Amino acid sequence: MPRWKKILYALLGTAALVAGGLFGWTFLHRPDTCADGVERIGDECVGVNGEGYDFGTPEIGGVARAIAQENKRIEKDPHVTVAMMLPLQSGSEALRRQIRSDLQGAYLGQLRANEGEGEPPRIRLVLANPGREYGHQAAVVDTLLRMARSPEDRLRAVTGFNLSLDATTEAVGRLTAQKIPVLASRITGDGIANEEGLDAVAKPKFPGLARIIPTNHEVARALAAFTGGQGREDRRTVLVHDTRQDSYNESLAKAFDSIEEKGPAGPAEMSFTSPAIDEAGSTGNQFTQIANNICSSEADTVYFAGRTLHLRLFALKLAEVGCEKRHYTIVSGSDAASLRQYMSADDWDELRGTDGEARVTVQYAAPAHPGAWQAELTAWRKQWRASHDGREPTAKELPQYLAEPKEALDILSNLIETVRRGGTDLGAAPSLDDSRTMLVYDGMVTIGTALHLVQSGPADKVPGLEEVGQVWRRLNARHRVPGTSGLICLTGGGNPYDKPVAVVELDPGRKGEGTLKYVGLAWPAGSPQPKNCVIPSRTP
Repeated sequence: MPRWKKILYALLGTAALVAGGLFGWTFLHRPDTCADGVERIGDECVGVNGEGYDFGTPEIGGVARAIAQENKRIEKDPHVTVAMMLPLQSGSEALRRQIRSDLQGAYLGQLRANEGEGEPPRIRLVLANPGREYGHQAAVVDTLLRMARSPEDRLRAVTGFNLSLDATTEAVGRLTAQKIPVLASRITGDGIANEEGLDAVAKPKFPGLARIIPTNHEVARALAAFTGGQGREDRRTVLVHDTRQDSYNESLAKAFDSIEEKGPAGPAEMSFTSPAIDEAGSTGNQFTQIANNICSSEADTVYFAGRTLHLRLFALKLAEVGCEKRHYTIVSGSDAASLRQYMSADDWDELRGTDGEARVTVQYAAPAHPGAWQAELTAWRKQWRASHDGREPTAKELPQYLAEPKEALDILSNLIETVRRGGTDLGAAPSLDDSRTMLVYDGMVTIGTALHLVQSGPADKVPGLEEVGQVWRRLNARHRVPGTSGLICLTGGGNPYDKPVAVVELDPGRKGEGTLKYVGLAWPAGSPQPKNCVIPSRTP
């Protein structure tokens, strides 16, 4: 064989080996995908998908498929993409039910935005899973940034965000730095909010961020005004807070600590450290020690800055200690809205004691409550009749801050019934009691309102990212959004002005399962929103 042929065969053989090696390396190292757009990282499925994938959480399979069906229905209409970003997997059954409630609200809000009045664009909704506690948010944000630049995806807003964590702050920071509008429907941490004032609005920390829920500081102000906390005796209260790095816990603790009280100083703050949002760790032992110390003081009101799982354990330990048969009231923040889902029959018995009397009740500021508007309107009408010779008020005479949210809630209730009659499987009937479905629904409706306001010209014209982000500040007065959780009137910083919170009490009662009792509305400004939701130039 000629030498040149030997050299040629050798080179061809080497090339074949290299090619085979590269193929084998690629095959062995290619990403392990869970579904289109979703990568498997450890035991999690992280990524973005709007085609009905349930991210390994069967509880959300029905609503994920319903979202995909709505996406399919509007795919030929002028539309933009909105991403719902929140952790979609959990080992906790209670947390998986909460995720389902969030997604049900997103789907119902998508329907309302797509079928309501106004011009296109319609909303294509995708689910974005950043992993547990937003641990893989950076990779998901990378995908969302690409989708915002994509002429096919046309991502124009990101919503969701259910946990006030440092990783959440990082995700919101990166998105808004790239001009992607973000609407936070369920995070209360003070660190994920823009400040007010000319300078702050001109150079916001998070450009294009809007919130529809009060911060922890505003919630604490509202609770103090409602419960008389500003005049409560210091010796009768104590702050218990979680020291684990968690923006929600930190800002709530600071908010409670800022409440001015009268009289001699009470017991110093007491802290515990939890291992994670959904893990108890040694908190049970820590709570026993804290409860004993509280028992030795005069305190009977506890401000609790911690997550729902740990709130439940603390309430049970406080009831178990039962010092001198004293009754305790625990006051907490919006995360407590899910507390009832964690309670068992034995838990209720523990809270009420052997004599049937409640040892511990829990009051918290829920972002919303489905019974609030009817209860408040009934009370308002009663006062009206008493001062108007028994005459019933006309529709125009009803206060907007009650009547418009009640109408919005009726629309949502009718929509839920329409979906049920249509046979759409959402995994379970939507429950409004924990406010999750209501808040996320309101967020999607707010995004839909913004998209319709910014739309002009041809129906197929795609609104710009900055256009959407800038319209948030005009959603007040005539352009207020009647939310099921209250009137949404956004300030120059994208914050809700004087958004009410519903004070709710978890009462164990005398037997059986305890109840969630609506107590009343609390207002951060100390009084209801002004007529037409015209925001005053100087706000408290």
